[in-house]
Amino acid sequence: MTDRALPAVALAAVPGRRRRTLDLAREIERRGFAGIYCASFGDAMGLCEALAFATERIPFGTSIANLHTRHVSDYAQTASLIHELSGGRFHFGVGVSHGSMNRRLGIQTGRPLDDARRFADGYRKARAGELPPLVLAALRPKMVALAGEVADGVVFANAARSALPALLRALPDERRTDPEFFIGNMIPTCISEDRAAAAAVNRRTFGMYLTLPNYRHAWRDAGYAEEIAAIEQAIESGVPSEGLPERMGDRWLSDVSLFGSVREVRDGVEAWRAAGVRTPILVPSSAAGNQLVAFEELFAAFA
Repeated sequence: MTDRALPAVALAAVPGRRRRTLDLAREIERRGFAGIYCASFGDAMGLCEALAFATERIPFGTSIANLHTRHVSDYAQTASLIHELSGGRFHFGVGVSHGSMNRRLGIQTGRPLDDARRFADGYRKARAGELPPLVLAALRPKMVALAGEVADGVVFANAARSALPALLRALPDERRTDPEFFIGNMIPTCISEDRAAAAAVNRRTFGMYLTLPNYRHAWRDAGYAEEIAAIEQAIESGVPSEGLPERMGDRWLSDVSLFGSVREVRDGVEAWRAAGVRTPILVPSSAAGNQLVAFEELFAAFA
């Protein structure tokens, strides 16, 4: 393999596998990956607190904690604690989540930009000790611009690579060119010589995301209006989420995920970097087994 910088990796605190997850984190660090970023599933903040002790050098953070589920001062206290315990390795990534998800939790939300700005202001004012960098999740230009104004970084999830240069132009020049300003994207990844099987795995990953209007708006902006129209018609017709991904064309799937051979995936990581993502965050799945198999495949691919 060529001597290219390794990407970052996503982890989740899956119930029943949390100790094994910490073993994985130590192995990710040992192999020299660029970072560990924790999905909200299973308590990202709790997992990050454990990572402060389970690892020694690797940067890590939340990607992406729902800013509505805890009071901002409570979040700030925990973020400061993890930041201090880890020796300054923690990035606190937050986002507004999605209306349907928040409603299921009984949370009343306002306008996303207003909510994010209010959270960032409360975070900065919290009396919590030294705070870690705040990274704001974004899908569209206005939230990207807000991240450039009030945060220390921006993180995407499932963004279209072709749209990234235009999205990042919403940042002020001094932010876009500042190497300390975090720019990340969580990328569904399946490594397999059976490219069709890997594509099928990634398509299934998008079933839930296709039901969320915020994602559909972002992908429509990225040039997939025809496919989005077909998906929205299917949703109106009562097609379940698992039936939606088959309407994703190959070009779209290749634009929002990585799949195929080791070379294709490694080259894809470099393509994301060329599009402006400083920290590609791979979210591994496997066509041959469970999540642990996916990590074995990832480790082999980037050995």
